[in-house]
Amino acid sequence: MAEQLDRLKTALADRYAIQEELGAGGMATVYLAEDLKHHRKVAVKVLRPELAAILGAERFLKEIEVTANLQHPHILALYDSGEADSFLYYVMPYVEGESLREKLNREKQLGVDETVKIAEGVAAALDYAHRQGVIHRDIKPENILMHDGEAVVADFGISLAVKEAGGDRLTETGLSLGTPQYMSPEQASGESALDGRSDLYSFGCVLYEMLAGEPPFTGPTAQAIIAKRFVQTPADVTALRDGVPRHIGRAVHRALARAPIDRFETCAELARALVEDLSLSHGRAAIDAPEKSIAVLPFANMSADPDNEYFADGITEEIINALTQFQDLRVVARTSAFAFKGKNEDLRTVGEKLNVSKVLEGSVRKAGNRLRITAQLVNTADGYYLWSERYDREMDDVFAIQDDIATTIADRLKVTLAGETDEPLVKPPTENLQAYQLYLKGRYLWNKRTKDGLEQAVEYLRQAIERDPAYALAYAGLADAYLLLGSYAYMPGVEALSRAKASAERALELDETLAEAHTSRGQVLRAGRDRQGEKEEYRRAIELNPSYATAHQWYATLLAALGRSEEALREIRRAEELDPLSHAVSVTVAVVLFLGREYDAAMEQLGKTLELEPDFYSVHRMFGVLYVEAGLYEEAIGAVQRAIELNPEDPDLLVDLGCAYARSGQREKASVILEQAKQRGADAGWIAALYTALGDLDRAFEWLERGFQESESRQSLFYLKVFPWYDPLGSDPRFENLLLRMNLLE
Repeated sequence: MAEQLDRLKTALADRYAIQEELGAGGMATVYLAEDLKHHRKVAVKVLRPELAAILGAERFLKEIEVTANLQHPHILALYDSGEADSFLYYVMPYVEGESLREKLNREKQLGVDETVKIAEGVAAALDYAHRQGVIHRDIKPENILMHDGEAVVADFGISLAVKEAGGDRLTETGLSLGTPQYMSPEQASGESALDGRSDLYSFGCVLYEMLAGEPPFTGPTAQAIIAKRFVQTPADVTALRDGVPRHIGRAVHRALARAPIDRFETCAELARALVEDLSLSHGRAAIDAPEKSIAVLPFANMSADPDNEYFADGITEEIINALTQFQDLRVVARTSAFAFKGKNEDLRTVGEKLNVSKVLEGSVRKAGNRLRITAQLVNTADGYYLWSERYDREMDDVFAIQDDIATTIADRLKVTLAGETDEPLVKPPTENLQAYQLYLKGRYLWNKRTKDGLEQAVEYLRQAIERDPAYALAYAGLADAYLLLGSYAYMPGVEALSRAKASAERALELDETLAEAHTSRGQVLRAGRDRQGEKEEYRRAIELNPSYATAHQWYATLLAALGRSEEALREIRRAEELDPLSHAVSVTVAVVLFLGREYDAAMEQLGKTLELEPDFYSVHRMFGVLYVEAGLYEEAIGAVQRAIELNPEDPDLLVDLGCAYARSGQREKASVILEQAKQRGADAGWIAALYTALGDLDRAFEWLERGFQESESRQSLFYLKVFPWYDPLGSDPRFENLLLRMNLLE
């Protein structure tokens, strides 16, 4: 190295006096030097010798000329370039100060105001260069220099010059143009026709790091980092750091969109979004949302007794149910509306999150047998009230008040009822108000999808039925609680299914027009492998109540299992539209995408689910499954282990863990876990998946047959036709025979 430095000093002695090395990167080594002609300090960047040999002086120097024409206050100018004694070099001003990398190494995170100021300078430089047709291709903190508090971008066009001059011969150097932590997906996949949105993505990674303290994607190797870019969605910076305004979080998220078309069109637009909340100031949420769309937020309990909170919730739910009867009104489902319970969120933000143009909010005060209910209809575009009313009535009038509110809203929004009828919109589901409140408590806990929540839900729903044995809705809720207890392995599957079946049938005996009961019965028929019957139940439920998100959700999983992925995706997207903040619906979207082999989209969806409910074990399980398919085995193992922490009672998770080890080549660990899974009573179908991963296909078929003979209450074989882990079995005649017996062939 000393000999090489001596050669360089000699070669440039007539122009530049090399003083010391400042640093080295993937393409070049940087030296501090004195420009002998102009008596100024400069930075001389000398390409790696092996790279210079590949490029050739003439072609590289010709390509770098384009950089010399970039003149902008936030772009580090190109002074000179040349070749001397086989060295290829270019010269830029020496900037006293530090790079953004050095600043981040020291401070880790930057203040929001400072981040925005730096971003404005970088964005201005990028926007100018892009308008000149120049793409940087290597935006990273090392190439952003801080000079007198202003950001200056260095090395513009160098990567492009190297690429154009080197062509296919670059592979000989082992050089990757771009830095993995900041590389856009299209650049990482080797696309040559990049535009300014590639730089915008890299800049988004830098923004993310300035705010969050680390880049959006990290990993032990360059390959791992690049792979994550295609299968993961970075966490929202506003969730990682409380002080980041929501509009900045949205801007960074959009800059990091996987598809270029989903990003900002220009860096100037990104810069404006960092200082101005475009989604609200320009009414974007209201413009995008359907005009006839509404969210009914949980009515606030103003009573002294906290138990009345469920009564307030019941009023909210009945109004939601009433409004769903209007054929041209989009009503957000209960789960998503109740995500705002207890939160004093700006109603315009609520409108944006739920994609609605109107919000109904209110309060309930109950004292003895007297009620005071207030309701306000608000326009989300500007926050102005469209209507408000106060009702002072007796408890016996509660359903009439709900009907009055729903009818008034329908009149205000000019929507029409589906089918002509003189009957009230709100029909009391029970005459026993105590049973009604117990039902509301049960459904609230059912939505949590936790073991304690489901077990408590069963108790409340049983109590509701004790107080009103003809309460059909409570029976449907009880069926759903048992179904999930069995599905999540919180209760023996055979017992859970038997109880669910009895409850669903009783609900339908009491009220054949109940959409919830038909949906529950569909799940029961699934366990009996009656695909046609299951399909008819979901369709009947949707016919009775097109706004019941769970019916669309469970129907989507049936369609996915049958290989009808496009129809399945339409159904689950409808469920998501109806219930956009439901973590249960959201994870099902990811499942449907995964079964349709849309792995990137599934991973992105799971990122959204994780934001909705970070401790939902099914999310982490699906992350593990997707990581296995992506070849990210270390990440897969970590995700499944987290799922096991959240639900240690589900032995099927051991199979997921074993498959990750088997696919990574750690067969001994996988075999040990296989035996543990058997001892714990893991589902036979999943055991077969682990044997498949280990390459023992005959044993896999043995366990598939065992799974077929046993009760299908856990339903692992339900996805046999489409689950990728069974793909190696597909060419064996035994596989098609099993699909036929499972009624999975149409």
